[in-house]
Amino acid sequence: MEAERPRRVDVQAFPSDRRLVTAAMRAGRRMAPMQGLVDVDVTEANRLLARHDPPATLTGFIVASVARAAAAHPHVHAYRNWRGQLITHHHVDVTTIVEISTPQGPFGLPHVLRDADVRGVSDLTAELHRVKRDPSASRSGSWLERAGPAATRIPGAIAAMYAVMARSVAVRQHIGTVAVTAVGMFAGGGGFGLTPMTLMTLEVVVGGMTQRPRAVDGHIEIRDVLDLAIAIDHNVVDGAPATRFCADLRDLIESAAVLSAPE
Repeated sequence: MEAERPRRVDVQAFPSDRRLVTAAMRAGRRMAPMQGLVDVDVTEANRLLARHDPPATLTGFIVASVARAAAAHPHVHAYRNWRGQLITHHHVDVTTIVEISTPQGPFGLPHVLRDADVRGVSDLTAELHRVKRDPSASRSGSWLERAGPAATRIPGAIAAMYAVMARSVAVRQHIGTVAVTAVGMFAGGGGFGLTPMTLMTLEVVVGGMTQRPRAVDGHIEIRDVLDLAIAIDHNVVDGAPATRFCADLRDLIESAAVLSAPE
């Protein structure tokens, strides 16, 4: 008989950066998410990305495509202000997640890619790489270093902050209008990523990519297929407009239009 191993646990303080994440999840409870699982053919996009100069990433490509589709359908990232009025932006700032190292371990830093609907994929890629190397290059990274730990120790401070972020037009100019997060590169293979909504009316989660058979011009071919989970707040967007947005997003991604156009 094997010797019984000791039973023990480790007790440590809950990381302050995780308190920010849990507060964001609570802020999204007011949303009425309408979710769709969409798989898109990215064979052409991968072909163009492989030879793109300057270098560009799939994440940058998806961000640019989502931003252009949202610009064509501004109602999908509209929201209500303190007075209950509907606010629609004529620009698209995309909040995405950059994993950085902190003293408390890896942390998903929200970073805002401003005017993503009119920027090139290489430009967006370069900015993401810059923030990965130096988190202080992001406004949210600077705030996390200076004020994050202190704010999480003040009872109710983070909840109040998210309440303001959800309704204030002035604050939305700084935190973005659309959310895109990519989780597929960590798992390998296909699969959809589902997450609760937080502040944005439109959130896109980039899942896994695999090779799958698809019908192309009446023939079966093996293609690169990417899984996307799209969530839209049903409080402000109905099903038909949401579906039209998804259809345009699929066309943009599968045609790799943002890579074909000159930057």
